[in-house]
Amino acid sequence: MSCFPTPGFRYVDGRMRAEDVPLAAIAAAVGTPVYVYSSAGLEANWRAYADAFAPYRAADGRAGFQVDLCYALKANSNLAVIRTLAGLGAGADVVSAGEMRRALAAGIPADRIVFSGVGKTREEMAAALAAGIHQINVESLPELETLSEVAAGLGRTMPIAIRVNPDVDAQTHGKIATGRKEDKFGIDLSLARQAFARAKALPGLAPVGVAVHIGSQLLKATPFRNAFGKLAGLVEQLRADGIAIDHIDLGGGLGVPYRPDDAAPDYAAYAAAIHETVGHLGCRVTLEPGRSLVASAGLLLTRVNFVKDGLDRRFLVLDAAMNDLIRPSLYDAWHTILPVEEPAAGSPLSPVDVVGPVCESGDTFAKMRPMPPVAPGALVALLTAGAYGAVMAGTYNSRPLVPEVLVRGGEWSVVRRRPSFEESLALEQTPGWLSPPVGA
Repeated sequence: MSCFPTPGFRYVDGRMRAEDVPLAAIAAAVGTPVYVYSSAGLEANWRAYADAFAPYRAADGRAGFQVDLCYALKANSNLAVIRTLAGLGAGADVVSAGEMRRALAAGIPADRIVFSGVGKTREEMAAALAAGIHQINVESLPELETLSEVAAGLGRTMPIAIRVNPDVDAQTHGKIATGRKEDKFGIDLSLARQAFARAKALPGLAPVGVAVHIGSQLLKATPFRNAFGKLAGLVEQLRADGIAIDHIDLGGGLGVPYRPDDAAPDYAAYAAAIHETVGHLGCRVTLEPGRSLVASAGLLLTRVNFVKDGLDRRFLVLDAAMNDLIRPSLYDAWHTILPVEEPAAGSPLSPVDVVGPVCESGDTFAKMRPMPPVAPGALVALLTAGAYGAVMAGTYNSRPLVPEVLVRGGEWSVVRRRPSFEESLALEQTPGWLSPPVGA
């Protein structure tokens, strides 16, 4: 694959651009570090799904099966990103009342929102019922009982899917695998029929769907086939039990290539796996892609503070840190790192540790990464950072939250600004029993 995994970023005349906007111009105006998102990248990622499922929809819209793409906001919950995807037809998969409110604020209709997650509160359930969302995915028997109490108390009936745990190893990182029997998510497949029978008997609930989600960053179709095949068998059993299942929620989408030599995801094979395992059921299918829609459409733009030579290695010290992009520290994740000024052909590569300024040894983006010569003050970009980047950022070391920029063609806009130090301090207050600081 190209070093740029999306049409949104490229070198033009030796300088990296986001679509038609030089990254150096954004850095000069906004400062660094800053996340930069490409509208063209978001749209290209959306089309990859739409094109893959097009063969399974008949011209009259009745045959085949209907696929609803509900964007998983946890990957990137910036309002401008959500609105861009909403304009393409996306629904939303949310895991908190805050995400639900963001989806609604960004223009996603309530009847296209699915509420997932293992720990919904009564207040969140009530808010979802009041908003009139499409469906709640229930993940445990206690949640089932609680949701029934809340819905009946409000005089409402909530359409639900029950998420089952199929005990399928997704062959992904342990911290993002969600479909094994030891994971906290869903109800064991062997207990699913009992759970549906209980849901059918409870007031305020309309069990209409089955949900499954086995994990994130899957690049092979085999785990999907295994899980979806088990789901199809369960749907047939439930229908025999008299439970009218007409929706299936197949969870997150495909993974993304982070390394230059990673294979590109095969959207056609993914669509075929769904068609071959559950297409015969006549159910409406919900997919909840997140990472694959936004990861490659974003990068983290940062500046080199220092080039530090140690006894046995060289350090590239950036002004971005683990609080801005935690994935390398949390998951040992790889992000391709490129200078914004294109290196000359044949430039020598030398191994460097790419690190941030935070007072933690874990504040490291790459170890012994072959890089061309990069001088202090130079801009570099960490690619494929549009997912689980800004959305997981924090303020460790009292560093302000990183800003975000959205580009479309030759235009760009700050879609979340960097808060000032004074704004951060204003969120806190000192109790009255503490003396004011000297000089105040």
